[in-house]
Amino acid sequence: MKDSAAERADSWKTATLGIIAGKGVYPLELARGARRAGVKRLAAVGFAGETDRRLAGLVDEFQRLYVGELGRMIDWLRSAGTDAVVMAGQITPGNIFRVRMDARMRELLGRLKVRNADTIFGAVADELEKGGIKVLPASMFMEDCMPRPGPLTARSPGENEWADIELGLRIARATSSLNIGQTVVVKAGIILAVEAFEGTDAAIRRGRRLGGGGIVVVKAARRGHDMRFDIPVVGRETIRTLCGVGATALAVVAGKTIVLERDEVVRRAERCGLSIVAVEDEVGGNG
Repeated sequence: MKDSAAERADSWKTATLGIIAGKGVYPLELARGARRAGVKRLAAVGFAGETDRRLAGLVDEFQRLYVGELGRMIDWLRSAGTDAVVMAGQITPGNIFRVRMDARMRELLGRLKVRNADTIFGAVADELEKGGIKVLPASMFMEDCMPRPGPLTARSPGENEWADIELGLRIARATSSLNIGQTVVVKAGIILAVEAFEGTDAAIRRGRRLGGGGIVVVKAARRGHDMRFDIPVVGRETIRTLCGVGATALAVVAGKTIVLERDEVVRRAERCGLSIVAVEDEVGGNG
């Protein structure tokens, strides 16, 4: 009897998977993972000033648009024969206020009383599904990049770092219903920053300005998060930022966080003395 992963792979061998691609290597890793799983055809939408141009060489069809061209994006995906997509990669937060919005995007935003990453991308996902395009979980074909519980680096967090990790997770859980960010910055029991619309790296730098070096960072999806897009992602840029501000520990939630280019991420972290650990949703101590 085949396992669910094999059955899922077989189901894609005669279908076209769409990728809505934001920044970074995440869309590239998704395309490679889909190919390894046996996906026959890939059609990707990229965005000017955001998407890595190398993605075009990994897919069968590629279309570059401007952020905000929602109607054109849906029309192109349908013309490419795509009936399911994965949303992969961040859009620069401030760009949502500077985009070339078409009528469909303006109408969508006009319906939202609260505008944040959760409401905006959730509404975009709903609009895609209204157009007959199913939005699959952001973790699709990325299971190998989602660590199990335990340290990723050789050094595990120390006692004081564990205390800050536990506090950061409690704050992340408490604020999750507010639909703000995924990142909490802590030092010596003091909450220095909770991510808002600025994004993870900017929140980390804000925490550093307030508390100096030696900060601890926790990254966790909100409770009941929308798996179509709201999944934490850590990659080389995040580690570069953490090392640059003198952070000592990063905690992510096991099985619910994508760690891109894990070997390189671990090498860079160990080079600067950063401990990385994947924890259960409920942390019970430093073991």
